Amino acid sequence: MKSLRLILSNPRYFGPAWVFASLNILFGTWAIYIPSVKEDLDINKATLGIAIFFLSLGVFTIFPIASRIINSLGVGRATVIGLALSCFSALFPLIAPSFYSLACALFVFGAANGFTDISMNTLVTEIEKEDRQNFMSASHGFFSLGGVLAGLGSFLIPILANRFLHMTMAVSVVLLVNLLFFRFYYRITAAPIEKEKFSFKNFRPLLLLGVISFIVMGSEGAIVDWSGLFLKEVSMAPVAFWGAGFLGFQIFMTLGRFLGDAISARIGSVKIVALGSAIAILGYGLVLTTSLNLAIIGFALTGLGFSVIVPELFRIGGHVKGVESSQGVAFIAGTGYAGFLVGPVILGFIAEEFSLSFSFVSLLISTVAILLTTFVLKRTADKRP
Repeated sequence: MKSLRLILSNPRYFGPAWVFASLNILFGTWAIYIPSVKEDLDINKATLGIAIFFLSLGVFTIFPIASRIINSLGVGRATVIGLALSCFSALFPLIAPSFYSLACALFVFGAANGFTDISMNTLVTEIEKEDRQNFMSASHGFFSLGGVLAGLGSFLIPILANRFLHMTMAVSVVLLVNLLFFRFYYRITAAPIEKEKFSFKNFRPLLLLGVISFIVMGSEGAIVDWSGLFLKEVSMAPVAFWGAGFLGFQIFMTLGRFLGDAISARIGSVKIVALGSAIAILGYGLVLTTSLNLAIIGFALTGLGFSVIVPELFRIGGHVKGVESSQGVAFIAGTGYAGFLVGPVILGFIAEEFSLSFSFVSLLISTVAILLTTFVLKRTADKRP
């Protein structure tokens, strides 16, 4: 909680943290309208999954060139520009008149979000280096907080009855707050990063961590994109509750990220991965009861469980014998983003071929596999000198 107090007491830290929140406010506002977009365009779940794939494809497309652009602009300026592009591009997926225009709009939205994601993480890293203060974890907590705010906005759906107006309001709030704080980080530039070669002989120990990262981030993406549709079509939730699963997921994801470091210090990284996966399994079990109240609680518990896993994977990956910490973290991040890319698409095809409930059964089975792999991780940790 020290880093949270730091953010709330100093605009130099609050400004970047609010960028994290802003990105998820925009993405979350899009996410709660996925069921109505699907309905208005009269597309099936598999087609919707393909459209969502283009959002993640946009993220991946910008990755290879983002660092050069950021270094050229300066990380502070790049963060401001990226956020402005994210705000502008967030408006179009909600007014797309066809599947093809939706796919194009989501591709641009994803590219803008990917650029902002890289720039804001680099910005926090540079501020940490300059000030010798740690607030990266809490900044990611603000990202989850942005999802909470977006989820609360779901209660405005029946009141506004206009998703473009809703997104315009979200963009306005994001821009207004950032306008007050961007001057505290706008002129910050990133130090040059020295690249190191990856040793393939040390690749195998990272494979298991990469698989877990793929599953967890793929599951996170699937829940964000499909929880609203699950509550609407399976739990028969009224329109005001379509975003309740997403809201519960984000609230408990935020709580876990603010408290996870303290718990990890007490029980260790492997045990917290096991604990997180066990909580997520319980959450999926409640979701699959299809009862509206239990499903919402289940999504919340799943968010709590997943919140502590990925940070611990980074921590473990940074200590793999014979591998530079930056290489281990980069590999885990890459496999995680790959999962986030294809997870919702796979779920869409499973839901169309079988059922939406069966797609969540597959997520449950995958999470059980994570729990089982912690026993292998424990043996590996025990052998480490």
